[in-house]
Amino acid sequence: MALCLVVLGLFLQSLHAHVDFFTSIGQMTDLLYTEKDLVISLKDYIRAEENKLQQVKQWAEKLDSLTSTAVQDPEGFLGHPVNAFKLMKRLNSEWADLESLVLKDTTDGFISNLTVQRQYFPTDEDQTGAAKALLRLQDTYQLSSNAISVGDLPGVVHKSPMTVEDCFELGKIAYSDVDYYHTELWMAQALKQLDEGEESPIDKVTIMDYLSYAIYQQGEIDRALELTKRMLKLDPTHQRANGNLKYFEFQLEKLRKAEEEEGKKAQEEGKTKHVDKRDVQMKRSKDLLPERKRYEQLCRGEGVKMTPRRWSRLFCRYQDNGRTPSLVLAPVKEEDEWDRPHIVRYHNIISDYEISKVKELAKPRLRRATISNPITGVLETAPYRISKSAWLTADEHPVIERINQRIEDLTGLEMDTAEELQVANYGVGGQYEPHFDFGRKDEPDAFKELGTGNRIATWLFYMSDVSAGGATVFPDVGAAVWPKKGTAVFWYNLFASGEGDYSTRHAACPVLVGNKWVSNKWIHERGQEFRRPCGLSETE
Repeated sequence: MALCLVVLGLFLQSLHAHVDFFTSIGQMTDLLYTEKDLVISLKDYIRAEENKLQQVKQWAEKLDSLTSTAVQDPEGFLGHPVNAFKLMKRLNSEWADLESLVLKDTTDGFISNLTVQRQYFPTDEDQTGAAKALLRLQDTYQLSSNAISVGDLPGVVHKSPMTVEDCFELGKIAYSDVDYYHTELWMAQALKQLDEGEESPIDKVTIMDYLSYAIYQQGEIDRALELTKRMLKLDPTHQRANGNLKYFEFQLEKLRKAEEEEGKKAQEEGKTKHVDKRDVQMKRSKDLLPERKRYEQLCRGEGVKMTPRRWSRLFCRYQDNGRTPSLVLAPVKEEDEWDRPHIVRYHNIISDYEISKVKELAKPRLRRATISNPITGVLETAPYRISKSAWLTADEHPVIERINQRIEDLTGLEMDTAEELQVANYGVGGQYEPHFDFGRKDEPDAFKELGTGNRIATWLFYMSDVSAGGATVFPDVGAAVWPKKGTAVFWYNLFASGEGDYSTRHAACPVLVGNKWVSNKWIHERGQEFRRPCGLSETE
């Protein structure tokens, strides 16, 4: 046990620097081993308790039999000198031994183990982050609360149904975030499961209390009133429900009178005016943005804008990049993914061994991915980028150097001025919302510190298959590229003139099911003067 704790302590020290567990599935896997060790420790404690109780039980059974016989003829029993001696011995020392056994604390090992590990547990931020990820997935992929609750997701291997408490917790987190739309969805799901007979320590009245308020906040006073009446049937003394009942009735009467007055006014003016009901499914304002809608559609595999005529002009080929020596005998399979902007995919471009080595090098150094503040230039975390990343240099391992050379051979671009290989692992509902890789004109200092100019091109390796979700999408042009392990995609961010290609605005869709690993290389302008000569027109 002591050795186990030492080994576990060393393992947990490696977790100490990790925060924001929910932003990386790769690091969350470590928590499963932590929990497994806790279960082993808990079972050790249970066995010790059972062993102690067994000894106490044997002692009680022995004395029960003995005393039952003795009290039938106390004087005759104690007339035997050995019985008299054993009575003195039992009461003087053996009962004291039993007392020590009963008072023996067998929890020390488990409690100390739990105490050591608790400091490395996920935080409230992790729990909230994972909950919001579920809500984000629900919106992006248009999933019903029931489908998520029963675990009915595409590509799922390990189904995990949600309890009433789970649904209630999601609803509470949405409520705390003033997100009444999702509060309603998940409180309604919790209530549905209770109505279907699921047992739970959470009662219907508590759930209805949240649900009625969420519905009221979305403008459906009549539904909120009906739910409040249902609450009062279950608990007639509920103080808030009684107050809300009067308030909702007053608001409905006020609304009815306002509609009547508006109708009379319209008739007097000789006009007919239709009063629309409020939209009962008010979503967050960002969900109403056109780009957001296009982005989510593409993530679901909808709205891809590729005509048959344009599609017929996309080809596959073996690429040796002008007979580059390393590719002459082993040309690479190249496939056109999109025409404008031109996006190509390279197949079987990174081996399983190389992938495992890159992940092995990166995993201990994964940190919450950051974005560059366009105003201050400072790197900071952002809620629209849910992943962890690490940077690997060419001198760390021959595999990294070999990968960099392969990118140079295929693109013909100089790697000495490129950024280091960035490795990213996405978390629960991991995503990176629409963004540009290059610095725009309103960000003149975006890469000033590097001194290598703007990001001319992006190379992206897919290092895992993803069961569902996780596409790379380009909302402005309606393009979607799906992850496929061992492949890479490449596109230019800048025209040959050096002007930014705004059609390359792209996003990483939320990972619905699976574990997404990617690595990318951002290639810069400096050193490409003769490799990609400047064009004569702005968009050439």
